Amino acid sequence: MLHLKAPTDARWFGQVDAHLDEILIDHAHCEKKAAGTALNLIFHYVEDRELCREMTEIVNEELEHFHMVLDLLERRGIKFRRLKPSQYGQKLHALIRKSEPERAVDRLLVAGLIEARSCERFQALAEHVQDAELAEFYRGLFESEARHHTTYTRLAKHFAAEDVVNRRLQEFYEAEATIIAAGEPLPRMHS
Repeated sequence: MLHLKAPTDARWFGQVDAHLDEILIDHAHCEKKAAGTALNLIFHYVEDRELCREMTEIVNEELEHFHMVLDLLERRGIKFRRLKPSQYGQKLHALIRKSEPERAVDRLLVAGLIEARSCERFQALAEHVQDAELAEFYRGLFESEARHHTTYTRLAKHFAAEDVVNRRLQEFYEAEATIIAAGEPLPRMHS
């Protein structure tokens, strides 16, 4: 379903083991950014009624997830704070074309790809951590992230033919694999 070209590697699990608090804080920031992305798409493509309805649902779910992560942090005595973000999203966004409708296709596909990686990371965390509460928490988020990935990919087909969207998506999968394989020194959800 996710079709990612590069699985999460041992380097990231080392970051999780050494800096779980920062991974959890970054996760909260990721949920907040995901809500902002969906809201931004509503503003830019207001004439697409289906997109606006779907994005409204995603905004609400992402904000609910944001609150769930904040509650998790509070239960664990971890203070939510600003963190320097990873370069993952910025590197993917740099690949977005500037003219429409290509820009709409790319924005939706990048958002969907980030959701796919998040989904893959949540599953990896659920299987990796020894903490039962945390494992269950991440198992619970898997389905909605996978659904978001599918929604974004489907909506990209409002702006281009299916074969065009699928070809572009394959290009993004390849680029994302390169970005994620390079990694980052900061312990982040997408480092």
